[in-house]
Amino acid sequence: MFEYMGDKLTNAIKNIKGMGKITEDNISDALREIRIALLEADVNYEVVKEFIKNVKEKALGMNVAKSLKPDELFVKIVKDELVDLLGKDYVSLNTKGNPAILLLVGLQGSGKTTAAGKLANYLRKKHAKNPLLVACDVYRPAAIDQLITIGKSLNIEVYSEKENKDVLSILKNAFEVASKNNHDYVIIDTAGRLHIDENLMTELKTIEDNYHPNETILVIDAMMGQDAINVINGFNNKLKLTGAILTKMDGNTKGGVALSVRHLTNIPIKFIGDSEKMDGLSEFFPERMAKRILGMGDILSIVEKVEASVDQDELEDTAKRMQRGKFDLEDFLKTFKQIKKLGPLENILKMLPGARKMGLNNITINPKDMAHIEAIVLSMTPYERKNPDILKASRKLRIAKGSGRSVEEVNRLLNQFEQMKKMMKNLQNGNMKLPF
Repeated sequence: MFEYMGDKLTNAIKNIKGMGKITEDNISDALREIRIALLEADVNYEVVKEFIKNVKEKALGMNVAKSLKPDELFVKIVKDELVDLLGKDYVSLNTKGNPAILLLVGLQGSGKTTAAGKLANYLRKKHAKNPLLVACDVYRPAAIDQLITIGKSLNIEVYSEKENKDVLSILKNAFEVASKNNHDYVIIDTAGRLHIDENLMTELKTIEDNYHPNETILVIDAMMGQDAINVINGFNNKLKLTGAILTKMDGNTKGGVALSVRHLTNIPIKFIGDSEKMDGLSEFFPERMAKRILGMGDILSIVEKVEASVDQDELEDTAKRMQRGKFDLEDFLKTFKQIKKLGPLENILKMLPGARKMGLNNITINPKDMAHIEAIVLSMTPYERKNPDILKASRKLRIAKGSGRSVEEVNRLLNQFEQMKKMMKNLQNGNMKLPF
């Protein structure tokens, strides 16, 4: 997400590098490039116009401190304006209420049912909550089945009544279940339409008036482009929207809708869907997102992902073994399994500072290659994994056959493992020269 826009913006800013001071003449080309980048990324024209005006005024109105270079100052101004555009501060969920009620609304095909499951999974994993999913799309049996399937895969309870078309009756019964089973969140998946119509809005307004949800969240497809603003305003005119979830941000979306939503509608983006997996829902932090767009990295999000996914005690044990020079293929396998929990590695690489500059944003890691590595190591005996030096020709042949891979691949893995051990040893001894 935002890669196309980010590349264009960073290229525009490069033109200022090396200039002695900021003047209207030397930033005019950069501003023109930024304007084109934003418009091509489907950012609303009025938003672009105001953004360029603000950047220009601030850039020309500031004195460059001796400690700052003009290009560094310009990048800071652009970043700060992006943060403002994206909503300034992170807006958390309103959790007051027992149970807290989250009403999800949106057009058909926006990813609402999947977002309901992801949101329930997020609340359970990150906040140790006990959510109840309620199927209130009474017009599409497939939507009810989908929510039930999602609930089963996550081991999260779903309340549904397939034969009942009265959403208020379904909700009344669902809240009785929530009270009985101590659910602290009720997430309501509502019906969608291909377009906004009066019947849809009347039903949603009835739910809102009767149950006064803590949050009424619009789930919207980020690939809609500028039409998204009309959809948001259409829902917001009838309901009291408190936030938005942008789905499909891991696809080919240009990201313009994220830069336009808050500014034009004053509806905060609370989450983005950044992968198809059920843990692919991330809190939306404007500051972090602005840094990602400009290639500054997002170390905080990486740290949070690691803390949420990785076994800290096991990681510490492995680190201690590395320090003692005892790192073996058993440790490698444990570490490998921990890394897999983080999700697609290319997504992590993209969050590193300077990822685009180093070409890390274009790296594609085939999940099959990861599976092949794991198969090779698992085909070794525990003794072989702890003593890789004993792996000679006959053992390698057995491992290759057992994993369905070639002897060459086994050798390649062992060579990579040895290089990793040497690198770790150099880091411990302070002899590691960084390649930049």
